[in-house]
Amino acid sequence: MKLPDLAHLPLTYEPRGLTLDGPMPPGFHHLEVERRLGDGDAAYARASEAVMRWAPQRGIGLRPVATAPRAGEGVDILSHLAVLPVPCRVVWTVEGPDRTGFGYGTLRGHIESGEEGFLVERRGDEVYAVIRAYAQAATLLARLGGPVSWRLQKLAALGYLRALQRAADGTMAP
Repeated sequence: MKLPDLAHLPLTYEPRGLTLDGPMPPGFHHLEVERRLGDGDAAYARASEAVMRWAPQRGIGLRPVATAPRAGEGVDILSHLAVLPVPCRVVWTVEGPDRTGFGYGTLRGHIESGEEGFLVERRGDEVYAVIRAYAQAATLLARLGGPVSWRLQKLAALGYLRALQRAADGTMAP
């Protein structure tokens, strides 16, 4: 699938960048889930590369198309949730010896308004994946979905964690 030009679309929310270190802003639905992926350098390296190459999104079947093969600030990404477009832009990245990941924010046309962050963290020798999000309904469809929409967001986040687990285990290509 060819990526349409998303560069002209504005981000749909403020404040930005808070899925990296918070605190989560008031007035949004908040989500934070994490999973221990394993131990050591190899698990960290595999999961870190996977997170930056859209493995969480591919792992739940979103089939992302992006303006770059790796997450980087300003990279646009378009996925589809069934027939609904899910346009986002990367608003922060971090790549280091103990923390790697990115956060993207919603663009006009997304059913929600907010940000989702994907991190792989080393805590001592243990490796964790962390998904953080804050969002509001941006469309009538999302508002009508109410609590069901938030449950679906949590299910997606748990799927992202499973995808990163497979990457850390070496059973999923980055």
